[in-house]
Amino acid sequence: MSDQSKIRRGAWSALVLLLGINLFNYIDRQVLAALEPEIRATFFAPNDPNAMTATGLLGDAFLVTYMVAAPLLGWLADRFSRWLIVGCAVALWSLASGATGLAGSFAILIGTRILVGVGEGGYGPAAPTILADLFPIERRGRILAAFCAAIPVGSALGYVLGGQIGAHYGWRWAFYLVVPPGLVLALLCFFRRDSERTPEKMQAASRKGVRDYLAIFRIRSFAFNTLAQAAMTFAVAGLGFWIAEYLRFRDQPAASAKTIFGLVVVVAGLASTLIGGWLADKLRPRFPAADFLVSGGGMILACPIFVAALYLPFPSAWIAMFIAIFCLFLNTGPSNTAIANVSDPSVRAMAFALNIFVIHVLGDLLAFPSIGFVGGHSNIRIAFLFVTGIMFLSGIIWLSGMKYLPADTAAVERRSLS
Repeated sequence: MSDQSKIRRGAWSALVLLLGINLFNYIDRQVLAALEPEIRATFFAPNDPNAMTATGLLGDAFLVTYMVAAPLLGWLADRFSRWLIVGCAVALWSLASGATGLAGSFAILIGTRILVGVGEGGYGPAAPTILADLFPIERRGRILAAFCAAIPVGSALGYVLGGQIGAHYGWRWAFYLVVPPGLVLALLCFFRRDSERTPEKMQAASRKGVRDYLAIFRIRSFAFNTLAQAAMTFAVAGLGFWIAEYLRFRDQPAASAKTIFGLVVVVAGLASTLIGGWLADKLRPRFPAADFLVSGGGMILACPIFVAALYLPFPSAWIAMFIAIFCLFLNTGPSNTAIANVSDPSVRAMAFALNIFVIHVLGDLLAFPSIGFVGGHSNIRIAFLFVTGIMFLSGIIWLSGMKYLPADTAAVERRSLS
């Protein structure tokens, strides 16, 4: 049977829709990061040493609910219509994003980010699982890389839109404008059907219990991958949240610097994400652990280049930052492909959900306030140097897990064919 014949009907249109949703997902996340200085100035007094730590909690309010909601809604995604869950999730977070702009106090602002986290908790586990079910393993790396390409593009657009709209109309309007497209995308999900999931598969998933889910962590490559992603998430999400403060620290003009950074992220991140998925798929026949090799190698290469970016004068620093971001995003497609490849289809949504839970508990949940704490009590360059060590740790963990990935992938393929 050819590779193309294994692709399910409606797979390409599903990829386009989920890619669009993922794009607005990351626009929403990074709009908040781009506007953090303006939001801080609205709710806190100037020179408050604890203000950065407090605004870092906005990220944590989202993440705590996101990581708690993900396993609960991932459990539902293995048993019911994943498209219905995705549609409801997207509608919820779109409306909650709009409510962020309406917040009249910092407490209400925290509440709106909690609701955004609940919405994304339904979307996060279900979306990549839908794609993993629709496309065969031979193409899965490139498909999930294309899906994940929305991460750098959406992040970049978030910085550009946040910086430009905030500068011209105020920070609140940046949140209002993400609502209409989000609701349209949610509506489109309600017209989709889970045609690739048979009643037998639904019943098999419904029989899974807590022990089956905990057994996912006994898959050694899944455990290594999750720990490496946690360290990577600490680094990348922490840098993304505090980059606006770093650019201010380096005396870069607020609106134009955010736009330049957004362009750097979109070009470097998009190219890297697509190349990383393609490279891992091409290397896999010769190197069965290619997903981890590409992921770990990219993170380690990024470390010295990022350190150089912290000390080079602008505009030279932009060049180093471009190369570092390219290396940082190489893992996006391969690491998520590895989750799909080593998890049984009947618990695949829960595997992604548990991965989400762990990487956010150990990753950006700690990153936002801790980087803010270091930056507030020393300076943001020192905080970013600390992050570089976390990048290196992430790469080492991926490379250490290479010896387990081929056998774990082969075990799932054998069960799927039996």
